[in-house]
Amino acid sequence: MDLGLADRVYVLTGASKGLGFATAEHLVADGARVVLSARAPEQVAAAVTALGGPERAIGLTADLTDPQTPGRLVAAAREHFGRLDGALVSVGGPPAGTAAQATDEQWRESFETIFLGSVRTARTVAAALTDGGAIGLVLSTSARSPLTGLGISNGLRPGLVGVAKDIADEYGPRGVRVVGLLPGRILTDRNRALFAAGGDPDRARAEAEAAIPLRRIGEPAEFGRVAAFVLSPAASYLTGITLPVDGGLLRGL
Repeated sequence: MDLGLADRVYVLTGASKGLGFATAEHLVADGARVVLSARAPEQVAAAVTALGGPERAIGLTADLTDPQTPGRLVAAAREHFGRLDGALVSVGGPPAGTAAQATDEQWRESFETIFLGSVRTARTVAAALTDGGAIGLVLSTSARSPLTGLGISNGLRPGLVGVAKDIADEYGPRGVRVVGLLPGRILTDRNRALFAAGGDPDRARAEAEAAIPLRRIGEPAEFGRVAAFVLSPAASYLTGITLPVDGGLLRGL
């Protein structure tokens, strides 16, 4: 199946590793070009090299709490590759702990990065897409069902689903699509850290797998393939939805 990604250009935030990088790999493999951003310059440089260098990928050291970041990413895509066709907006997960245990500072920092940073990037990219295009927001299954011990995520992710739907409605008449992606248990550094937090990562992983109908943790590539499809012209009639990539973990119909 031809996804229609040849020579299309996408911005991906938080993409030096994990789900963002996995998506970038699949986009590039199908002929797209990408602009990556993350906060660690050495990780950005390594990701760009792994993706084939400046003919296929460029990277910016950037933080989504900086209001200038989305504009810089849009400008980099246009200046280096001559166009922009969409974005994958991904940020790191908030601190673990219940909603009541989280401090005001943790809430503020998470809001600035996870919520406002994502909203700012999505609206900036949407406004810059003059001929269709797509935006994917990497959220979490906590957007539909609260996760024990992740109170901040439980608070912020559902709000982003509403924002994504609102942006999809506003920019739909211009052919711009917006989709929320809900990764479940995927074997990223984030989930490894969550498994290790209780002191017995093997037991924690086994318990998590037992709750998943497919009885295993997902691989980043399995998420990346779905995200690349959602961003591609092949998914041209998908917008305003949230799509779980979770091995069947969510129980809602």
